[in-house]
Amino acid sequence: MDARDALNTAANVGGAALKLKAAVAAAVAFLLFIFGLGIMAGGSGGTAYASSCGDRGQPDADSGGGEDWEDPKDPNPAKRFREQQIDNAKVIDGVAKEKGLSGRATLVALMTALQESTLININYGDRDSIGLFQQRPSQGWGTREQLMNPKTGRQYQAKMFFFGADSGSPRGLTDISGWESMPLWKAAASVQHPAKEYEKLYAGQESPARQIATQAGIDVDRPGKPGADTAGQTGGGTGGDDGANGDQEPEDCYQEGGAGTPGKAGEPFHDGNASWPESVKNPRSTADAIQWARNEAKNGGKEWYRACLAFVARAYGWSFSGTTYAIDHYRNMPQSMKHDKDRNPPPGALMFWSTKHRAGHVAIYLGGGNIASNDIKRPGYIDVVPATDIETKWGATYEGWAPPYFPAGG
Repeated sequence: MDARDALNTAANVGGAALKLKAAVAAAVAFLLFIFGLGIMAGGSGGTAYASSCGDRGQPDADSGGGEDWEDPKDPNPAKRFREQQIDNAKVIDGVAKEKGLSGRATLVALMTALQESTLININYGDRDSIGLFQQRPSQGWGTREQLMNPKTGRQYQAKMFFFGADSGSPRGLTDISGWESMPLWKAAASVQHPAKEYEKLYAGQESPARQIATQAGIDVDRPGKPGADTAGQTGGGTGGDDGANGDQEPEDCYQEGGAGTPGKAGEPFHDGNASWPESVKNPRSTADAIQWARNEAKNGGKEWYRACLAFVARAYGWSFSGTTYAIDHYRNMPQSMKHDKDRNPPPGALMFWSTKHRAGHVAIYLGGGNIASNDIKRPGYIDVVPATDIETKWGATYEGWAPPYFPAGG
């Protein structure tokens, strides 16, 4: 599917594309309507389909849409998003049942896909990660054509997750010795190999996975056929990172670049006077974007829960940002635009933080040491707060600032 931008899901849904392996309630009534896995429409006067942000002690919740998500005027994106999740769940379970695997195998797969892609078959991710499970062609999970084939790709992805490669590397779920009796999150992590501190993010997906399974008519308590659940097992123990997905620790994935004036965490931010490069062009001017953000903080509604990238994109006049994750938006900036650790951003700059979760956080610098940020005071709302609050209240790590550059925005 030709994914565009991320759509927000509920509080307990993890970041899509946890392929770092190291690596966010939206409008509450809206999310409850779809059982805690919703889509966030951002911004007054338009819909911003963009990524969400990690929050204190909770996983990120990012999801990618397919080509049928490209119309920002979609009257019912939540329904269509849920329909895609249910359809993908049925495909995964179909492979499991065909191969005689238990409902528990399906449950582990659904938890994994929710954490990796929010159960949406996205065609992008960290590095070359793609698909429901964010499998990497470069690490032996199959070619891009096999994984993303419109007719057979999802079945192929599920087969690889359950059984791995014929050579035994990478390993699938049934190659993990004792997976049937280990905690569900551990079984998922044993296939996906996140950094140790991120393994338990999969645990947060059990409840939404069971909800989707119920809606899809999937029996996650179904017993497997004798021997099927261990059909591909090679007995490699319960895990350790064998590099099958090419996973790295977070510090290896987010290299710093560009020159800046580093400061220390908690120190105040001061106004810089850098100008934007000529390539930075947005529907709204910097002054108008700042005013729009201030107005949203004063008069806006409860649409911004974990929708930081959606918010900053909308402030600058875009319907969507063109990037899945806030931290990736910074990481993918041209080197010359990144100002790592520099605590002197000019007003209108985008400021980025890495969190304990996949997506990270982004806010608009308003000047005077303040930012317009979602969720920091009131979940779902925008507030004007000191930029240092993201460090002191959320425990996030300031990465740097960059111009409001949205090369894939729309």
